[in-house]
Amino acid sequence: MSKSTIETPSAPAHRSTRRLQPEFGKIDAQAKTSAMARGRSECVSARANWNGWIRQVHRWLSIAFTVAVIVNIIAMGQEPALWVGLLALLPLILLLLTGLYLFALPYAGRWTRGRPLGGLK
Repeated sequence: MSKSTIETPSAPAHRSTRRLQPEFGKIDAQAKTSAMARGRSECVSARANWNGWIRQVHRWLSIAFTVAVIVNIIAMGQEPALWVGLLALLPLILLLLTGLYLFALPYAGRWTRGRPLGGLK
């Protein structure tokens, strides 16, 4: 057979007609799978964004806490005011809360998936 006698399938007129053709069965299965998982993936994506935001806040709080401790050390050389001594407490409390949340994330993920916490089946 020469190249001129080989028939090539014509391109579909619309993208949506590709899914109706039986030769594109794999595309149908992928589209169905992605449509079914879309609800779960959007939820996972929202959770990932929330977790990323908490991580970023935790990083910035650690910087604020470090600065507050440095200011507190500098103020100890002079007559310290009461508010300077309490300056580091607000970032420290927020660091505690965000740190406990980040610490509990892997355990909460296993718990919601129904897997044992020890990792053994």
